[in-house]
Amino acid sequence: MEFQVYILRLANGQLYVGSTNNLPRRLAEHRTGNGGPTTSLSATVELLYSESHPDRSAAVKREQQIKRWTRAKKLALIKNDINGLKRLAQCHSALSVKASE
Repeated sequence: MEFQVYILRLANGQLYVGSTNNLPRRLAEHRTGNGGPTTSLSATVELLYSESHPDRSAAVKREQQIKRWTRAKKLALIKNDINGLKRLAQCHSALSVKASE
C-alpha cells in the first residue's frame, strides 16, 4: 500500500507535515477539524506538497525528517528548489559543527 507525506499551509501561516495512506480522506479530516489538535486549532488553507512512499515505515521516517527542518528548508522543498535545499542543508551542518566545538 502506498503512503503519502504531505505539507499543508494553515490559516495562521503555519506549515503542517503529516503522512497517510489516503490523502483525500486525510485532507477532508483536516478541513473538518478532525485531523488532530494542530489542524483543529487553525483551519487548513491548502495542500502545498506531497510525495509518495512504498510503505508506512518509509513515509513516517520521511515525515519525521521533514518535521525537523526549518521553515525555509520546507519552503525550498515545496518549491522544488534543489539548490536551496542543498544550501540550507550545508548551513545547518556548519551550525551543528560550531555548536559541538
